[in-house]
Amino acid sequence: MEYGFTIPGRGPLASPDTLLRIARHGEELGFDSIQTGDHILVPKAIDSTYPYTDNGEFPGLSTGSSLEQLTLLAFLAGQTSNIRLVTSVLIVPHRNPLVAAKTLATLDVLSKGRLVVGVGVGWMKEEFQALGLPPFEERGAVTDEYLRVFKVLWTEDTPSFDGNYVNFDNISFLPKPVQKPHPPIWVGGESRSAMRRTAELANGWCPLGSNSTFPMASTEQLKAGLGRLAGYAQRFGRDPSEIETIYRTGQFELQKETAGSGRPAFVGDADQIAGDIRSFRDTGVTSIVCDLLRQTDDLNVVMGRMEEFATKVWPKV
Repeated sequence: MEYGFTIPGRGPLASPDTLLRIARHGEELGFDSIQTGDHILVPKAIDSTYPYTDNGEFPGLSTGSSLEQLTLLAFLAGQTSNIRLVTSVLIVPHRNPLVAAKTLATLDVLSKGRLVVGVGVGWMKEEFQALGLPPFEERGAVTDEYLRVFKVLWTEDTPSFDGNYVNFDNISFLPKPVQKPHPPIWVGGESRSAMRRTAELANGWCPLGSNSTFPMASTEQLKAGLGRLAGYAQRFGRDPSEIETIYRTGQFELQKETAGSGRPAFVGDADQIAGDIRSFRDTGVTSIVCDLLRQTDDLNVVMGRMEEFATKVWPKV
């Protein structure tokens, strides 16, 4: 089992010194990955439904702030040594695919092969409109094509592409990423489209436990999702066991006393939470990511919970 954590791109903790403290603390504790989200801008009025809150409201609306994801990861790459750097997730249609592929390849080179490209199609129509992107309704098809473009640029000596949204030939694209054939691609999302995209184009699937439309909060729900993913993998001639499953939870609360029946996963004493991790591992999860920032913007609390997770829970797994 591997473990990751999220790092803030907005809010009171998104300052250079604080970001470095959190990132270095996680690396020292032995976490395997840092993950951060992606918004280029935040519209002042959002009618689109955010999938990961009960009321559908985007938690970043109140601040209107967001650090650019790839710049943030490049900053952290120069201040860390071993921990993997994960775009979680890169909204693929937001950027010209050749520019994005170049930035990602550069980040993999400068981090000495520590990049993981987590990808998603996006949910905020207003952001798409403000950026002047292809139609929001076509974002799935755009994402699929851009991912194919990434792979061509990253792996072929003389890359060319003739698609619905992208066309190029007679170019050089160097340097290539350090990782071969390319950095791992993880698809975020719980829908059947996300599963199909994972099976066809990616190395890993990243479900979140808090999507009320496609719930994945329990091992039973996740097992059903993995069954659907396996069906898609077989459709594309792939072995489902070759696809990683990276489960992200916004819940982690270590308690001194044993929690009673009906407790949510990852809430309870160290033995109970370790048991939860084993259950998810046995279901097929290869990595657990704690989104501690959903719980608090208190730096001391974040750092303390990271320590508790690493020193009190992991040894019991």
